[in-house]
Amino acid sequence: MHHRRERKTELLSPAGSLDTLKAVADAGADAVYAAGNRFGARAYADNFTEEELLEALDYLHLRGKQLYLTVNTLLKEQEIKELYHYLNPLYEAGLDAVIVQDPGVLRLVRSYFPGLPIHGSTQMTITGAYGAKLLLEAGCSRIVTARELSLEEIFHIYQETGAEIESFVHGALCYSYSGQCLMSSMIGGRSGNRGRCAQPCRLPYELLTEKQETFSKGKGEYLLSLKDLCGIELLPQLIQSGVYSFKIEGRMKQTEYAAGVTRIYRKYLDQYESNPAQTYEVTKEDQELLLALGNRCGFTDGYYTRKNGKDMVTFIKPSHEKEKKGLTQHQTEKEKKLEGKEKIKGILRLFQGRPAHLMLQYKGVQVDVIGDLAGPALKQPLTEKIVLEKMQKTGNTPFVFEELKLEMDENVFLTVGALNHLRRTGLKSLQEEILKKYHRKSESLSFAAMEEPHCGLPEECEAKSNEACRCQGAELRVLTETFQQFQITLKQPEVVRIYLEASIYSRRKLAEQLKVQVHQAHEAGKKCYLAFPYIFRMDTALWFRKNWKEIEQAQADGYLIRNYEEIQFLKDMGVDFEVVQGDYNLYGYSNEARKALEEWSVFNITLPVELNFKELKEINCKRGEMILYGYQPLMISSQCLFKNVSGCNPGKHNFFLKDRYGKQFPVKKQCEDCYNIIYNMSPTSLLHHMGKIYELHPAGIRLSFTKENPEETERVFACWRQAFEDSTDSQKKYFSEYTNGHFRRGVE
Repeated sequence: MHHRRERKTELLSPAGSLDTLKAVADAGADAVYAAGNRFGARAYADNFTEEELLEALDYLHLRGKQLYLTVNTLLKEQEIKELYHYLNPLYEAGLDAVIVQDPGVLRLVRSYFPGLPIHGSTQMTITGAYGAKLLLEAGCSRIVTARELSLEEIFHIYQETGAEIESFVHGALCYSYSGQCLMSSMIGGRSGNRGRCAQPCRLPYELLTEKQETFSKGKGEYLLSLKDLCGIELLPQLIQSGVYSFKIEGRMKQTEYAAGVTRIYRKYLDQYESNPAQTYEVTKEDQELLLALGNRCGFTDGYYTRKNGKDMVTFIKPSHEKEKKGLTQHQTEKEKKLEGKEKIKGILRLFQGRPAHLMLQYKGVQVDVIGDLAGPALKQPLTEKIVLEKMQKTGNTPFVFEELKLEMDENVFLTVGALNHLRRTGLKSLQEEILKKYHRKSESLSFAAMEEPHCGLPEECEAKSNEACRCQGAELRVLTETFQQFQITLKQPEVVRIYLEASIYSRRKLAEQLKVQVHQAHEAGKKCYLAFPYIFRMDTALWFRKNWKEIEQAQADGYLIRNYEEIQFLKDMGVDFEVVQGDYNLYGYSNEARKALEEWSVFNITLPVELNFKELKEINCKRGEMILYGYQPLMISSQCLFKNVSGCNPGKHNFFLKDRYGKQFPVKKQCEDCYNIIYNMSPTSLLHHMGKIYELHPAGIRLSFTKENPEETERVFACWRQAFEDSTDSQKKYFSEYTNGHFRRGVE
């Protein structure tokens, strides 16, 4: 179990600049999260320089507060080798934690920065106790939950793992599960996984049926634009559900917004914690002030009390609005000047014939400073008023005297300059003593071990993998989402492995029907894997655990998994990970990330779809699977487009999202697990890059079928055979509409 800190809760505020950091700290934040000039999920924010981060650390530490650095993007091979030198000065200065998305970053920080807490970002899409358990065992000290979780699900994570939990309580909401969105990446080259999201969810769309009929008419155009989250009325329930850290979103927002929101949440957290039995109520004035500071068509309290819903969507307009009410309206100049100052106590002793002695105390820290020799007054002796006036001038230091006692002779004298020097020396010494406990020493480290790709597999497995990769034709594997696609795939002699989407089946018939398909695949001489859901939340996980014995009896040859929950679930079920295939969204961007996944027993991964050919060549592709064809999922969302415009109607209804240019993105409902998948408008096809694909030596190549009818499915196989026979790069166009994905261009 992970023990709570002394404070019952933590208020965590955003800062995109040093001024904002100071403002939110002064407004009551217990901790601040910010990014440096590399590797943060807000690449276009006014992020901190190294010097500013070092100053920020001192500023916060002197006030008993903490700084968390966001390193919550996916790092490419060359970048991760630069991470040590980026973090090291901050580590030595007492950085309080890093927030991470990339499993390679997690592994590197754990290995090279002992004692530095690691927080698993919301970008890791942790939706349940299985994922939380995996990250805790991997070295995370805190879990940042997916925004989509209910109070019940958060409580279940806390109850099962004892994890220190951080959850968003105010600010913008993404339409997609964080970490599961490639829409900005695929349609504009700006990856959300790299901190460069272009926010396509804030653009207008129409919803079309398969017959091209518009059924979002009259509902509004902004179907993907969610209102801002405001959870201030749910603070007691969130605390009772196990949330420790309350996170405010907004590193790209103005100082007035960040500080104003922080001040109001500080007020109500303190109010509840001081008297939990008292009736909790947010005043109308504070609700209006939060709206004035910034909102999108009002607020929503998010997913904490609902699965999804149209009341969470702006529909009419996506813009963030604010009124000219701000922090300064609620503070006098004197309050602003004193706010953020730490109260200290002191004793000054001035006796003739002895050196001046100043003792200063701040909480548990004490310093003693010796000054010049005090003598008898020849003309004008020092008065208590003059001494206190000079000594209490703390200026630009972070301190203010709460109490300063004076012990002195009646006829004593010390120059004003000597008094000022004593005060400055004392305050400086106190500051240094406070900061000393935060400082660390690190060793000078070599990254030679990171230069060579490392498979991390037993020798016999590696030899087997090498043999498979030497064959020009790596295993052909096929993902099917319909029974028709499955039956056609059975007849293709080249296919070695078939993935069956769990969504093909109704839940109550999954084990029974899977057994039939597995038998058919075996009869055709093929392996059959069950593809797990993209999202594995509490109810889904409980169902799979309850029915696992029957699923095992279907005798599938292996499993395709899509998230960290499913890794831990299969571990707990005792599955041999030699037959587990990780999908593209278990991101292995670097060799360090591959090593991290191997430590979690995920040896077989799908190669990242955001890396170009050159970048893929830099990482270890052994036992990797390359997606050669398929409609790439762009968003996995807990929202349901169909439900939001037409009401909930469970069933396999497919529809299209049409953008302002007339491009249509296929959408599928996954009603069993209550999420939507929005696919790219055109399929990715790398059939004309077969020469380069073989240079990567993947263990397998995949054709992914989603909405293809039987004729289209047959055509894809025919095109595959032509490309296989060519086995080179060519200018041939196999499809009239297709995309290269990122295989040529990559992402920033």
